[in-house]
Amino acid sequence: MKKWLKISLWSVFAIVLIAIVFFVKKEMDEKLVPVPEISIHADAENAFLTTAELHEKLKRANLLFDGQTRAQLKTEEIEKFIAGISQVKKVEVFQFLDGSWKIDVDMRIPIARIFNKYGETFYIDDKGNTMDVTQSHTARVLIFSGEIKDKKTSFSVNEIINNDSLISIRKLDDIYRISSYVCKDPLFHSLIGQVHLKKSGDFVLIPLVGDQKIIFGSAYSDSEVEEKFKKLEIFYKEAMPYEGWETYREISLKFDGQIVCKKKNTNE
Repeated sequence: MKKWLKISLWSVFAIVLIAIVFFVKKEMDEKLVPVPEISIHADAENAFLTTAELHEKLKRANLLFDGQTRAQLKTEEIEKFIAGISQVKKVEVFQFLDGSWKIDVDMRIPIARIFNKYGETFYIDDKGNTMDVTQSHTARVLIFSGEIKDKKTSFSVNEIINNDSLISIRKLDDIYRISSYVCKDPLFHSLIGQVHLKKSGDFVLIPLVGDQKIIFGSAYSDSEVEEKFKKLEIFYKEAMPYEGWETYREISLKFDGQIVCKKKNTNE
């Protein structure tokens, strides 16, 4: 008898507990969704998305709306939608027991903007992935133009590097090597503004100071890029202060172990 009573009491307790949980959940689901806490982590100089813009994008996608209840909040769909924004590297959406929720976004860091030979333009980030441009934000990065056949939808830098058949015909990996070095080097980050790719395959650096052209040549490896920029750095620090910024019209880094310069107004 006691055992039967004990089982009955536990059954009643379980039913009551389930009923309480059901009604509490129902009450919580019917509550209005509060404004989310949005954290966007981005390069301050090249931020492509603000909290207000993200909120507006979610409203336009009908993922946030007036009178929305907790039951109508679809956090997985919101996370998937934000992840689909090409400038976003990573996103997580958290929902807490008290009804509050948070959107945490890591943005990609652009290092170069490309204008290809087909009239298209896009960015590459510090990991070698392509990014869309936006009408509301423009990144202050190195500009690449000229005979560039790569498109935004073609291949990432990693895909090119790991494919022997692509590495010989694509230039996105070379562009990535040059822009990565320039971004990390304070001297060249302040000096070089644009890079042009010639039909010959040579990259030409266009400095912000002076009107000379710097024939960089190829950029097949990180070591080649580093060696050429080191040569140019020595030239800038040791020769330019004495020769002057307006002395040369062309500086070539193509040849191993030397720099070949052409002065202005001289017969070649």
